[in-house]
Amino acid sequence: MSSLVLGFQEVENTQLLLVGGKGLNLGRLSKIEGIQVPEGFCVTTVGYQKAIEQNETYYALLDRLTILKVEDRDQISEISRKIRQVIMEVEIPSDVMKSVTHYLSQLGEEHAYAVRSSATAEDLPHASFAGQQDTFLNIIGVDAILQHISKCWASLFTDRAVIYRKQNGFDHNQVYLSVIVQKMVLPQASGILFTADPMTSNRKLLSIDASFGLGEALVSGLVSADCYKVQEEEIIDKRIATKKLAIYGLKEGGTETRQIDIDQQKIQTLTEQQISQLARIGREIEAYFGYPQDIEWCLANDTFYIVQSRPITTLFPIPEVNDQENHVYVSVGHQQMMTDPMKPLGLSFYLLTTPAPMRTAGGRLFVDVTTHLASPVSREMIINTLGKSDPLIKDALMTIVAREDFIKSSPDVKKVPSPNKSNEGISSADSQAQIDSDPTIVTDLIKKSQASIEELQRHIQTKSGSDLFDFILEDLQQLKKFLFDPQSLGVIMAAMDASSWINEKMNEWLGEKNVADTLSQSVQGNITSEMGLALLDVADVIRPYPKVIHYLQHVKDENFLDELVKFDGGQETQDAIQAYLNKYGMRCSGEIDITKTRWSEKPTTLVPMILSNIKTFEPNASDRKFEQGQQEALEKEQVLLERLKRLPDGEQKANETKRMIDLIRNFSGYREYPKYSMVNRYFVYKQSLLKETEQLVQAGVIHEKEDIYYLTFEELHEVVSTNKLDYQIISKRKDEYKLYKKLTPPRVITSDGEIITGEYKRENLPAGAIVGLAVSSGVIEGRARVILNMEEADLEDGDILVTSFTDPSWTTLFVSIKGLITEVGGLMTHGAVIAREYGLPAVVGVENATKLIKDGQRIRVHGTEGYIEIL
Repeated sequence: MSSLVLGFQEVENTQLLLVGGKGLNLGRLSKIEGIQVPEGFCVTTVGYQKAIEQNETYYALLDRLTILKVEDRDQISEISRKIRQVIMEVEIPSDVMKSVTHYLSQLGEEHAYAVRSSATAEDLPHASFAGQQDTFLNIIGVDAILQHISKCWASLFTDRAVIYRKQNGFDHNQVYLSVIVQKMVLPQASGILFTADPMTSNRKLLSIDASFGLGEALVSGLVSADCYKVQEEEIIDKRIATKKLAIYGLKEGGTETRQIDIDQQKIQTLTEQQISQLARIGREIEAYFGYPQDIEWCLANDTFYIVQSRPITTLFPIPEVNDQENHVYVSVGHQQMMTDPMKPLGLSFYLLTTPAPMRTAGGRLFVDVTTHLASPVSREMIINTLGKSDPLIKDALMTIVAREDFIKSSPDVKKVPSPNKSNEGISSADSQAQIDSDPTIVTDLIKKSQASIEELQRHIQTKSGSDLFDFILEDLQQLKKFLFDPQSLGVIMAAMDASSWINEKMNEWLGEKNVADTLSQSVQGNITSEMGLALLDVADVIRPYPKVIHYLQHVKDENFLDELVKFDGGQETQDAIQAYLNKYGMRCSGEIDITKTRWSEKPTTLVPMILSNIKTFEPNASDRKFEQGQQEALEKEQVLLERLKRLPDGEQKANETKRMIDLIRNFSGYREYPKYSMVNRYFVYKQSLLKETEQLVQAGVIHEKEDIYYLTFEELHEVVSTNKLDYQIISKRKDEYKLYKKLTPPRVITSDGEIITGEYKRENLPAGAIVGLAVSSGVIEGRARVILNMEEADLEDGDILVTSFTDPSWTTLFVSIKGLITEVGGLMTHGAVIAREYGLPAVVGVENATKLIKDGQRIRVHGTEGYIEIL
């Protein structure tokens, strides 16, 4: 058996690098009993490599192509064209020609063939590359087929294929092309079958697109197709398209596009029986590959032929459970303002910290809320609690409940931990036990937490090996005790309830909306908002020293703090930044994932923000900002109380309101503290684990320290105990993590894989308004700055920040902006809380905000009503 050409039946499962993704899948398909695959063979990548191996021009052009960036479109286009030309002029090696001729003589030279490209980076579980290389249909004769093999090789360097590889991190030098030569089926109908619905991701809903003639008309968008939906062998939906054109093969070779007779245009392409038969074939293929498939099929002489099957790479994975029951999962990332994927060590730490019924999928955390939704009592509570924080989640859950058949109702549900944030595992009802508005409660809670962290720092230094892991597990119980301390939760809920009460009553009594937003400005003790103001103080220290500023403008090295002392003012700068890091250095973007790089580990992250503060603000800006917010809150309080006193029962209303305002002023700042405490502890654990890992690196067990991030806590414990590690686990998880980064996590997903999207119910909005959730009052106009990575922020005073999500680390940017828009978030998520405290109009939970709003556009943010206008 030659390695230059392989018949489909000869292709082994391990031969991806020889036959490419398409070829490998066709080889596997041809071995499934009962599935009809048109006969054919693969000209392997060895043939391609033989053709180009001596060609110096090809390699010189490839070197030039490799150093270009995606943005260099014109140069990519020019060099790619030259490479295609070189490949077309290369002579096909004689032994390749001989092998192709041999296989064609066996299959029948007189037949028509499809000649299709199959790249080694194509139709893979994590990258489809669909449509990047060329396909040629109805090719007849040895010479014509050989010519089209060269055309397929050249199509490895179409502009779109080159740019796609660059965007997905594939090296042009490592991607080769196999060519599939497959007997042509001239069908009466053809199309595509998805074994999971491409619109909703529902794995139980199968979707078939069908039209007359060859499938190329459908794939190229030339015709509309019929669409049939099949669920559990029942056809549940049919949409019959008007099909005006079809592509057919010609007897002498090539294809033509024909008009369909007017009386045939609205005829259903497949009969009911054929739809059911095709659906069964789809499920069989899916079961064989073990993953939802995107299948190309055609129908000739009442027989279905399968010409391709590839994994659907855009589906979000389903959280795994051991039963066959229906489940509903809610995203934790949308609650915690961190929708990026987490690495396994980060996931396992979070799972060890929370008592809620959590599952993981796609590198994200989900809470199983099925039990809550089953009982009418807990259902109302859970939907309203989650709805307060994110109305889109509420709407999605109500859609599921309305179906009635998805979740079995059970009248009596035992108490299960709340699925809301780890520092909010208590219901509103539990917090009704009145808490006196005594600020010392908060002070005592913080002191207790700080003492506990200091004790942890002292003791952990003496631990190593298995003892360290046991110690961390034990200390996690202390962390849980603090996070779920009834008094701590009571303080948070008291402030939240007071805010809700104020908003409701002031609207009812005085006709004013969202009053609590102004009353929440500049409260005492908010560790996160203080962090933003403290960086302004760091800027004040540095501002008088031009040489230090010049030095900071050019720093790249993480050890830049050591060099500072050479300059006038360097020591003061070093002290100020170090003091800041001592208090806030455990923070970073996506900080609930222990594996994320902290500011202490990469202090250069703070430098652009410090320089921006020096440029944008006058000295003492932090005091002025805080006092201004305090003054506005105080004035608002006085005005409200005076207006209330003039109403019937005015004194009583004013006294009740004053008590609620005191709860807001004394307690709402504390809400950010439990998370700060958690992240603080996480950083202590992380430093100890990395120190422990140094020995594994020295022993050659682990290649680099950061590889431990791809192990769970339990797996890392095992590696430390045994000094053994299977590196395939690390490699596999690194690949998975790359894939997960490309996926957008859903707010709500079911055990069928169906993604349920919620909607905002609004009326009377201006035309073109972009809708979200109002979380911080006021109206502001300004320049939109669309920023996806905090480190790339280049903000000017008065800009409006538009981003996918913010967590506490972003607070350092909030001092420079005038408004906030995020794709993720709710009333009590971090961005909303800090926006209110800084007095910034904010709208969150805006679907696709970073795509709908362009960087630099002038926009108006309606923080009170919850929408944005593009001006």
